[in-house]
Order: sequence, then C-alpha cells, then structure tokens
Amino acid sequence: MNLTDRVAVITGAAGGIGSALARRFAAEGAAALVLADLDATATGAVAESVGPIARAVAVDVTDEDQVRELVADTERRYGRIDLFCANAGVATGGGVEAADAEWDRSWRVNVLSHVYAARAVLPAMLARGEGYLLHTCSAAGVLTAVGDAPYTATKHAAVGFAEWLAITYRDQGVRVSALCPQGVDTPMLADGLAAGHLGARVIAASGAVLTPDQVADAAIAGLAEERFLILPHPEVAAYALRRAQDPDGWQAGLRKLVRRLRA
Repeated sequence: MNLTDRVAVITGAAGGIGSALARRFAAEGAAALVLADLDATATGAVAESVGPIARAVAVDVTDEDQVRELVADTERRYGRIDLFCANAGVATGGGVEAADAEWDRSWRVNVLSHVYAARAVLPAMLARGEGYLLHTCSAAGVLTAVGDAPYTATKHAAVGFAEWLAITYRDQGVRVSALCPQGVDTPMLADGLAAGHLGARVIAASGAVLTPDQVADAAIAGLAEERFLILPHPEVAAYALRRAQDPDGWQAGLRKLVRRLRA
C-alpha cells in the first residue's frame, strides 16, 4: 500500500508507536488521519503536531459501540477508510498470579479491540473490494514475553486472529499485516522498567531497543510490500525459526537468561 491520498485510522495514537505512525503517514502524503486514544489531551497534541490532516478523537477501544462509531464517523466525514491500524496495547508484568481484572483488560485491549475494529471496518472494505488492516501484535506474539503471561497469551491470540483475517479476506481485496516489534522505547517499556518487570528487563538487556520512529519506518516498508509479518527487529525471524526447530533448546536459553537477571 502506498499511503499517498489514503485515509487512515490509528488507535493507541497518543504516543509511542501510534504517534510515530501518524507522523510517518503524514510524511507519506496521507489525505486524512483519525487518531484515537483514551487520552484525549495527548492525542490532541499529536494531531496538532501532525497538521490539519489529523483529527483526534477520544475512544475506548474495549467498547465495541465506540469503535463502531469511530468507523462510522470516519466514513461519513471522509467517504472511506483505506487503512485501519489497531495499535492500542497493554502489558501487565504479571504471571499466573495476575488478577482476573488484568487478564480481562489484556484480552479486551490486545485482542477484542482488533475484533471490534474488523467487525466495524470490513463491510465497507469488502464492498469496495479493497482495504488494509495493520495490527500491532508484538514479537511476543511469535515468541514469548518472559515475565508477562497475559501479554504473551493475548499477543499470540492477536497474531492468530490477524493471520485468520489474512487467509479469509485477502482474495476479496483486504490485506492484513501484523506489526511485531520487540523492544521499543515507549512509555510501556519505561513503566515496566520502573516497576522492575522481568520482561522489560529482558528487553533492556537485549540491547536491541528501537525508537518508535524506526518501527514506523519498518511499518511503511512492510505496507509497501504488503507483507503479513512486519518485523522491525529482523533477528526475530531467526529467533522464531530457532524456537520452531528446537523448542527445548530455545526455552533452555531463555531460562538461563532469566536466572542471570534474577541473580
């Protein structure tokens, strides 16, 4: 997909990867950007920095009615949605002991919000015979987020759902990509490090933390090539292959890393 003259919606747009996508899409010549997030003030600031093509809206992506209205309002204003970026995500830093409320929130933000977006945006895309869904899923969805069970489980589900969409709708003109970065310098990582979360410490120890702008650059390249799996950290592909070929060895290596960090 070429972003020139396209209408795009980005959720989780108040900062991090979402705001970087907005800036990059504007630089590519997008016609209109609708930036959605719970944090209306921060999203408004992003929209103002991007310019007049950007519009900020307050949306709770875990509320299907709000997602449906986001899509309907965008279609009324601009006539269509060419690209919907389901980018909102949350981490917990918890294991099996994480409270049910944390599991539920992870499920609703990391998975159900993608389902709600697809339900709302697919009818018009299918009617036109074209459209694009970009789901931010994380490398945790193809590997594992050590130290965060809810994040690992829900990001695997997000990748699985994105793949299902790609298989089901590609022949009807709707393309799907799963954006799966590993470590990214975002508030989510900073908050995890401040809280001492093991997963955040593993990411920091890897020495491969990208900026949100670097992730946005990778997203643009992946969209241009219409690749399903967009890996801003190319080493993730090698990790995934190693994990598939030798799961016991892969797990042993991660356990060793965890022991070192805990020591």
